Amino acid sequence: MTKKENKLQKTYKFRLYPNKSQGFKLLETLELCRQTYNILLSELNNQKVIDKSIIQGTIPDIKICEPKFKRLYSKTMQYESYRLFSNLHTLVQLKKKGKKVGSLRFKSKKSFKSITYNQSGFNLIKTGKRYQTLHLSKIGEIPVRAYRDIEGKIKQIAIKITNSGKWFANITAESGKQNKKLVNSKQVGIDLGLTNYVYDSDNNHFDNPKYLNNSLNKLKKLQRKLSRKQKGSNNRNKQRLKVTKLHETIENQRNDFLHKLSRYYINNYNLIAVENLQIQNMIKNRFLSRSISDSSWAKFIKMLEYKAESAGIQVIKVNPRGTTQKCSNCNTIVKKSLKDREHICPCGLHIHRDYNSALKVLKDATVGSTGSNVWGNVSAETSMNQKFQGINT
Repeated sequence: MTKKENKLQKTYKFRLYPNKSQGFKLLETLELCRQTYNILLSELNNQKVIDKSIIQGTIPDIKICEPKFKRLYSKTMQYESYRLFSNLHTLVQLKKKGKKVGSLRFKSKKSFKSITYNQSGFNLIKTGKRYQTLHLSKIGEIPVRAYRDIEGKIKQIAIKITNSGKWFANITAESGKQNKKLVNSKQVGIDLGLTNYVYDSDNNHFDNPKYLNNSLNKLKKLQRKLSRKQKGSNNRNKQRLKVTKLHETIENQRNDFLHKLSRYYINNYNLIAVENLQIQNMIKNRFLSRSISDSSWAKFIKMLEYKAESAGIQVIKVNPRGTTQKCSNCNTIVKKSLKDREHICPCGLHIHRDYNSALKVLKDATVGSTGSNVWGNVSAETSMNQKFQGINT
């Protein structure tokens, strides 16, 4: 493994507090970046044979023809060429997988939300106070709420604006620290659900907070008021901001819960087994689609994965087929409907259905086809039998 592969990248998200003039410069830079992207896409569409060097070579010509682009930092402008070809590469990969996709689209003002400073043009200045200072070339020094220290060298800063008009800096830093080696000790299986958000193989469970459902009545009232406002009016824009801010509040509550929950499992276990859920297929159920979307299982699993990578912990995804119906002790199929909350097996195992699923997930992750533990010296069957001791039958 090379030194480059050992380096770890982390992204820190901090809130920016620009004043009125800085906010105007940020919006102007955002608009110029959008126009740069659209000009480069237009040049790409005119090419019969795609040539990346020709597209990149048009950037200096844009500055000559349009003096307003001189207010844009050169690296930021060059990044739009990278963004264009990155989007093109993604489009090609989707076509190779058989997906029906069209051509690249021009960016509208509503869809373009970020400015990227890559390698240079920025500096994070520590002031020793509540707010640090972020210097951005061609924009100035902006107060930033950097509430934690950044480990490693800053490689890139992406400035993003939310629908409510808040500015955030996503700072990517590269650290030379190597990942910790995996220690074979505590392991856990996790079953994700709608009532119990998480039920694990240690018989711990956490209720689903259902933030969207709790704010649904308020959201409906705000959206009804929005629908009555005249399009293009200031009152409609004010009401739109109220709806947007409520959506952001719900998202922040959800993210806070997911971060704390994922951190709990990262801090307490060295192997975490989860189901490889096909969520896109699950949300096709019109009775459960809203609840499943509100749960954000995919985001929770993603948080587990990137936090586990930096902590040297293993996350294993298992096939969810049979984890609910099969007995975790004897693999007997015990049919259950959604209303059946208990797992009662002829072998004598009588536990909560989600607890059984979590045990089955862990068993599938740690036992290979030969019945031996794939990552430890102790047999998985022995460790699983130890878990069953003390369970009421």
